[in-house]
Amino acid sequence: MTRFTIIVAVDAQRGIGINNALPWRLPEDMAFFKQTTTGHPVVMGRKTFESIGRALPNRRNLVITRNPEWRHDGVETVASLDAAAELVGDTEVFIIGGAQIYADALGRAGRLLVTEIARTFGCDTFFPPIDVQTWHEVARDTHHSVQNECDYAFVTYQRRSP
Repeated sequence: MTRFTIIVAVDAQRGIGINNALPWRLPEDMAFFKQTTTGHPVVMGRKTFESIGRALPNRRNLVITRNPEWRHDGVETVASLDAAAELVGDTEVFIIGGAQIYADALGRAGRLLVTEIARTFGCDTFFPPIDVQTWHEVARDTHHSVQNECDYAFVTYQRRSP
């Protein structure tokens, strides 16, 4: 069975992007993302892929798109999360964005890896609220970014048992 894990960085207002780009530069978060997702399949929407501009190395890249004609080197296209799960089979898959893909995956994920940035960046795209009835925090590792002059934390949430 495919195990979906959402990995996301959010600002203090749950912002995840502006104009289809990250509004911050947080090298520690990028290193965490790379270390965590390397060797695993990653699933993203087409707009997220286009904002990255290339397939992520050492990962199986799956792009969800409604356009069956859309193609890019180094990626596999799928029409849905179900289609992605069917392709990858019994493994952990990281959902890496954007907002609509996160919203679709939130009901299916078993774990959330959230970098919580304690600053607001004027985003135009947001992560859905994390419902404490559904999710419980199991780990928090707090840091300070000199570059962004703010605190941030790597937070792990686990889905509560029904």
